[in-house]
Parts: sequence; C-alpha cells; structure tokens
Amino acid sequence: MNNRQQGFTLVEIAVVMVIIGLLLGGVLKGQELINSAKVKSVINDFRNTSTHVFGYQDRFRAMPGDDPGVANRLAGAVRASTGGTTGNGRIDGAWNSVTPTDETVLLWQHVRLANLATGDGRSPAAEGIVLTDWLPRNAAGGRIGVTGAPPVAGWGGTFFICQDNLPGSFARQIDIAMDDGLPASGTVRLLASGASSGTAITPAELNDGGLYTVCAAY
Repeated sequence: MNNRQQGFTLVEIAVVMVIIGLLLGGVLKGQELINSAKVKSVINDFRNTSTHVFGYQDRFRAMPGDDPGVANRLAGAVRASTGGTTGNGRIDGAWNSVTPTDETVLLWQHVRLANLATGDGRSPAAEGIVLTDWLPRNAAGGRIGVTGAPPVAGWGGTFFICQDNLPGSFARQIDIAMDDGLPASGTVRLLASGASSGTAITPAELNDGGLYTVCAAY
C-alpha cells in the first residue's frame, strides 16, 4: 500500500499568510488611528484650557484661582488661601498641586462655576470628593494643570499649561503641531513626566517609549 502524506499546499500557506498580514495591518492601523485621536485630544485640551483662562480674565478682570473676589461673583466658589498671594494677577503654585486650597487647584472650580469649563463645581475640599478624580485628566490619563510660575527657568509667559503622562511619540507630535518640534525651545517644552518644574528635555533625551510632561506658554 502507498503511504499518503497530509499537509498544506503552498497556495494554502500563502493564503493564510496573506490573511495574517491583513489582520496585523488592520490592528496596527487601528492603533495608529487611536493614538492620533489621543494626540488631537491633548492639543485640544491645551487650546480649551487657555480659552477658559482668557475667558475668565476677560469677564471678571481677574485670573481664575487668583481672583480675590470670587466668592462674591460665583455662588459656592472658594477663595484660594495657599499657593501664593491672592489678587496679585498671577496664578501661583505648582501646576500639579494636590492642595485643595491652592490657586492652581481652585482655578478649576472657578472656571467651572463660571460655565467656561465642564466638571464638578464643588469645593475640592468638600466631603466625599477625591481630589485626583475631581481634577481634569487628558486622553492619556495624565494631569492637566495651569500655573503662572515658569516650569523652565527664564521661560517667558503670562501663564503655562502642562500635561503629563504623555508618551514620547505623543509629545513629539504635539510639539510639531503647536510649535517648532524642538523639546527645549519655543512656546512648547518638555519635562520629565510628573515634574512641576525643571530643565527641559533635550532632543537627544527624547525617545518614543518614554513618558513626559508637555508645557505650553501663553
């Protein structure tokens, strides 16, 4: 009796390889689209946040968070008692502060109560509030914050918006879209992820797999 060997033909193998290639291509393309959407969302967060600050300043002639008369303007609003000098025309404190009475934290309550931004308008120190949940987050799960103190020494600006937990690939695209594409110069600069201030990341230090804080000057 003749023995017959069973197996796939070259045509069948080729078909399987084509199918696998199409599936992998679809997955990679889908991930690329997701990442692109996240980058656009982060860029929009920079633009929207600056609009909140400018809108509040235009309406009340004061900076949100720093407004000494906010309790009289907006029902339920809390005047900042820490982080700096209230009423000096600058948003004092670290952009990523977790102190409920700081100007940089109460900024978010002020713009929310002024109907410039969405979110919980209660005091961040109110009972039952988890501050990390109350504060705004970006598409990468990082913090969004505003400060009047330059995150990088000598950097000029009225205020600075920072976002952290951003992959290097995101940070690179954001800098190119909003500025000059150089992480240590211009109106957009990069710091180590989670840093409140420090030295800007150099081009040689920026890698796609790392995590960074991206700040923009206004």
